[in-house]
Amino acid sequence: MIVFFVLGWVTMHFVWPNLISAIDERRQKIAEGLSAAEKSVSSLSETNEKVKHMLDEAKKESQVRIVTAEKQVTKLLEKARSDAELEKSRILLQAQCDVDAILRHAKDELRNEVSVLSIKGAEQILMREINMAEHREILDKLEAQL
Repeated sequence: MIVFFVLGWVTMHFVWPNLISAIDERRQKIAEGLSAAEKSVSSLSETNEKVKHMLDEAKKESQVRIVTAEKQVTKLLEKARSDAELEKSRILLQAQCDVDAILRHAKDELRNEVSVLSIKGAEQILMREINMAEHREILDKLEAQL
């Protein structure tokens, strides 16, 4: 029995404090590890929320950019159509003016040719009866009417 008490006393003074300190150190390390793990989980959760928020913002920004780009494309297309219509109108107007000028010129030439031919024909028919010097005014009026 004395041996038991001596063994208990030696164990309590020399072995037990080392065991308790090792257990306390281990308990402390485990607590620190759990605390670090909780902080990591919390940090990961916060990071995930930030990433999700950033993705949402990026999606919104890309949608805004897409809408803006579509509006710009629509404006450019409308401007191009408008410019093309103006150019078309200008070209058609110029072509119509050219056609009118050519037509006027052709009519004037034709009128001159007809009047010359009419006068020559009338001259030949009336040569015997009309004096050119006396009737020049009448012939000029006739030429102007033709």
